Amino acid sequence: MKENKMGTMPMTKLIFSMSLPAMFSMLIQALYNIVDSIFVSFLGENALTAVSLVYPMQMLIISFAVGTGVGVNSLISRRLGEKEYDEASHAANHGLVLGFITWIIFALIGIFFTKPFISSMAKGASDVSADIINWGVDYMWVVMVFSFGVFIEVSIEKSIQATGNMLYPMIFQLIGAVINLIFDPIFIFGFGFIPAMGVKGAAIATVMGQIIAMFYALYIALKKDFHVKFTLKNFKFRLKTVKDIYVVGIPSIVMQSIASVLITFLNKILIVLTPTAVTVLGVYYKLQSFVFMPVFGLTQGVMPIMGYNYGARNRKRLVDAVKKGTIIAAVIMAVGTAIFSLFPRQLLMIFNAKPDMLEIGMPALRIISLNFIPAAIGIMFGTFFQAIGKGVYSLTVSFLRQIVLILPVAKFLSQFGVINVWFAFPIAESFSLIFCIFMYMNVYKKQIKTMQTSV
Repeated sequence: MKENKMGTMPMTKLIFSMSLPAMFSMLIQALYNIVDSIFVSFLGENALTAVSLVYPMQMLIISFAVGTGVGVNSLISRRLGEKEYDEASHAANHGLVLGFITWIIFALIGIFFTKPFISSMAKGASDVSADIINWGVDYMWVVMVFSFGVFIEVSIEKSIQATGNMLYPMIFQLIGAVINLIFDPIFIFGFGFIPAMGVKGAAIATVMGQIIAMFYALYIALKKDFHVKFTLKNFKFRLKTVKDIYVVGIPSIVMQSIASVLITFLNKILIVLTPTAVTVLGVYYKLQSFVFMPVFGLTQGVMPIMGYNYGARNRKRLVDAVKKGTIIAAVIMAVGTAIFSLFPRQLLMIFNAKPDMLEIGMPALRIISLNFIPAAIGIMFGTFFQAIGKGVYSLTVSFLRQIVLILPVAKFLSQFGVINVWFAFPIAESFSLIFCIFMYMNVYKKQIKTMQTSV
């Protein structure tokens, strides 16, 4: 087979050619996140608060889907760099099986633990209405039980990205987002013979977009030619392949799940102060996706480049990918910081913000956005660790930032009023970045510096 472009194309051109489709599709996802919440906000602040309470569980679903996919992506790209094409295909097919198994687990959690989770989130708060709890239960049950679409689609998406093809993964995400946006107003407010279902309708629109995207992804995976072949014919489950996937995948799952844990406990801290603060946090995460999603799209393009050149033992191209990827990510985040600092009122008014929400939300957006640029650097270093099979390093940094630092700091600062809680974000990000740079330098000295650069 001819040499993969990840080993030959000029680096800047390669990064943009592989990242732009993913960045575009992630922007579409960000648009969906915001529009979905805008539709819900027309039902009132309580509806928006209910969806915000469920958001950590949605993040947990994405954490397991994407985390497993990252493990598959890393393994495939390394095997392609080593010219082990059959092993790369075997990794891709394991990804499909693991995605299905993971869905079964989440469906069972949705059936048996939805109501206890929502009830526990409201515990300790005196002014949480019954509507918030009931709507939260409706929304969470649907997105958990019918989550199979996202698990299968993401597995295929990450496998194809590992081959250097970023176009089809972009189309998969685009289809899911567009279907979701079309169905949102139909199922939330009703149309024709379809009754208005409110918050539950928003959940139905979400899973329908995921399922339709999954069917299209399956069609493309089976009909098109890639550097890997998707087929379960004569498939043999190998524990070694599973281990190789989860060496990177489990740290990635845990790393992203930590964000779910973070939001869950932040919600519990904030809801005692005021439910409006929970709404602001939920709105912030929807808004910040417009900044972070392009960076995550960038990492989707950069990760297989790093993994391929690490497998090919090409130190120069590996380091070049890290440097240029970091610069691009920092520029994106700098633009985001400027927007959040200059236009917080305008951003919040997108969600029909009332005076109380503006009072809490405007300083929140300005303060939290201070962590954007340090986060960009940390994200790119984390991508590097995952690409070379050192996912536990990314996990360590994420755990330090979001559990060891941010939650205790937020809890302490909550004693001085809700506004001060937001300072926990930039404080934690700054300290974790210092540690992340130290880890990168250590890995470079031990594994990368002595690598023989290919000619």
